[in-house]
Amino acid sequence: MHKVRVLIADDHTIVSEGIKSVIKEKSEFEVVGIAVNGREAVDLTASLTPDIIIMDISMPELNGIEATKLIKQNFPDCKIVIYTMSSERQFVIDLFRAGVSAYVLKDQPISDLLMGLQSILSGGTYFSAQIQPTLLRYVDDLENKVVSNNPTESLSRREMEVYLLLIEGKSIREIAESLFISHKTVESHKYNIMQKLQTHSIVDLIKLGIKHQLIIL
Repeated sequence: MHKVRVLIADDHTIVSEGIKSVIKEKSEFEVVGIAVNGREAVDLTASLTPDIIIMDISMPELNGIEATKLIKQNFPDCKIVIYTMSSERQFVIDLFRAGVSAYVLKDQPISDLLMGLQSILSGGTYFSAQIQPTLLRYVDDLENKVVSNNPTESLSRREMEVYLLLIEGKSIREIAESLFISHKTVESHKYNIMQKLQTHSIVDLIKLGIKHQLIIL
């Protein structure tokens, strides 16, 4: 019997080992590797060819969102289960659009994760109950063609963090110190943000933030 090959991507050893021990009890699954950051998840996907990846969002080097996008671009048949503490709309929509098969919250019973895996085996998808209203609203908006067309949804998590600090009036130095990254990295994010949002100044970024209610006057 062919076992479903599972890769776990989480930078917390206690979490990944916990997932591994639970999955080992299910005869249809086999854990083939554990990645401790997003970059390693991408590399191990290429070398181990897992059927399913259980992916955290918040990881060093490359976050789970960007890792998911890279993996789905290069290995579209690989199924990805997001396993995270975050239920933020921005993350949910971004990952849904990237093509994840399941989105499970860590504060729910481990049975939720197992149900997600079983749903994938049956050819379906699975989203924790707390996530479903966000997706339903998004799908309704798409059907009614009233999606906000918010260009900030194209930003990565780190770019969004930098963007929000920029429109708060923070300097490059202050942002670098706040996010524990270099000035050069902040400048690079700022450039990418300007390109993605098709803006030319901080004033333009602020106007966009007001338009999409990221700034409340």
